[in-house]
Amino acid sequence: MKILETERLLLRTMREDDAPFYLALVNEPSWLEHIGDKGIRTLDDARAAIVAGPMRLQRLLGYSLYLVERKADGAPLGLCGLILRDTLPGTDIGYALAPAYWGQGYAHEAAAAIVDHARRKLGLRRLFGIASPANAPSIALLEKLGLSFLRSARFPPDLRDTNIYCIDFGAACATGAEAGLPLRG
Repeated sequence: MKILETERLLLRTMREDDAPFYLALVNEPSWLEHIGDKGIRTLDDARAAIVAGPMRLQRLLGYSLYLVERKADGAPLGLCGLILRDTLPGTDIGYALAPAYWGQGYAHEAAAAIVDHARRKLGLRRLFGIASPANAPSIALLEKLGLSFLRSARFPPDLRDTNIYCIDFGAACATGAEAGLPLRG
């Protein structure tokens, strides 16, 4: 199902038949380094992860991670959308593009559409974002989207350092323990 359309991109709900692309994306070295190893090694694993993750969230919340396709040729470029994690006090934006599509403005185009969708269509009052401190392009994108750094934290299961960002659409982005954010170290 089409969710958003931009000048060059289509963002749509994920389907089980997206498993080959998803499997390749979550095993990219950049994904493993900055997002983490999801333990998805087979097409069956990928299908199960899509059903349990994006498809389930879409059913329950009306939003999820979406597949980003190039309108010109239908090529899958990556993922971008909204996630509700147990480790954050609200919804966050998530994105990842296959390395072949980096540096072409696709991530910003998709993520800006998601931020606007979160504010205007979904009526979210704030939006979080997370990034590995070593992932300078992701941090730059969050800041370009208007999210501000809140703090660093460590999230299970691997307790790696993670920067937390937030944009306020009408509910203050509290910092630290008052926002329900885990403390660092």
